[in-house]
Amino acid sequence: MKPDISTPGDVKTLIDSFYARVRGDDLIGYIFNDVAKVDWPKHLPVMYAFWEFMLLGTADAYRGNPIQAHFDLHDKHPLKAEHFDRWLLLFQTTVDDLFEGEKAKDAKFRAFAIAETWKPKFDGPFAKK
Repeated sequence: MKPDISTPGDVKTLIDSFYARVRGDDLIGYIFNDVAKVDWPKHLPVMYAFWEFMLLGTADAYRGNPIQAHFDLHDKHPLKAEHFDRWLLLFQTTVDDLFEGEKAKDAKFRAFAIAETWKPKFDGPFAKK
């Protein structure tokens, strides 16, 4: 049996594993590596804080405006539904490979909700142009 996500260390393991997959992915890796030119040492702690807040309820852990950052990225390179779908697949697969339990289910659901909420903002008839 795999452990559930229960500590900041678990969140770090999840996020590090997930973004390792993202960086090497044929469909979305170039967006992170070549378009956004993500500064990983700076970005990863922000993602740890975001997911700790989402999954563990860590107070004051995350401050930011993720939707604006993605709008700025979209201005450089159009983000499409297929990009969000791949992001979600990689996230959920990473969770499944490492964890199981209620928090793991919650992590997958929250990632699904993010992807499904954001997709129409970037790709579709009501997308920000």
